[in-house]
Amino acid sequence: MTGRVESVNVAVVRSDIDTRAPDGRTGIDKRPVDGPVLLTVDGAQGDTICHTKHHGGPDQAVYAYAVDDLAFWVAELGQVFRPGGVGENLTVSGVDCTGAVLGERWQVGEAVLQVRSTRNPCRVFASFRGVPDLVKRFIAAGRPGAYLAVERAGAVCAGDPVELLDRPDHGVTVADLMAASTVSRERAPEVAVARRFMGVRDQAWLDRTLQLLGA
Repeated sequence: MTGRVESVNVAVVRSDIDTRAPDGRTGIDKRPVDGPVLLTVDGAQGDTICHTKHHGGPDQAVYAYAVDDLAFWVAELGQVFRPGGVGENLTVSGVDCTGAVLGERWQVGEAVLQVRSTRNPCRVFASFRGVPDLVKRFIAAGRPGAYLAVERAGAVCAGDPVELLDRPDHGVTVADLMAASTVSRERAPEVAVARRFMGVRDQAWLDRTLQLLGA
């Protein structure tokens, strides 16, 4: 895999989106920035994560989404989706974000990133796009994008290559994880083979689910 960074996006904090959060703030509105952006274990420099209980952290430091998947939503919803339109930090081309395998590592500009988690959409996303049933439609589409940890910090900018460094052979993708953690809980044993590559939130979900299933 050799792809390309089309844009690096950081949050414009907004309070006019229905978040149902006490402070009413959200950083879901990501917009392209000029020049290099430093990616660290804490995320993209200049970005804002408003509600850290469910978002952000080392396992969700960077969110990547592919231009092909953005094009799908243009056709599906009849809306314009500019880079950052689903809340992603990295808009990429030539990269299969949906088929990204948990634990695979990417060289992106100066940074090395590792796929750790999937995107499970929430009502803030639906409110941001003005589509009440978007959570259900996003899950059904199976195009979640990939959350990545920053293994080696570095600067990234539009035009930088995205290269696959290595990939585990368990075959569990971010799309598999999204399905198992939302509408197909019976698939939890299937994705458990990738547990050590998951973020701490996903590991906690997996352990609870396996216990409930008696697996």
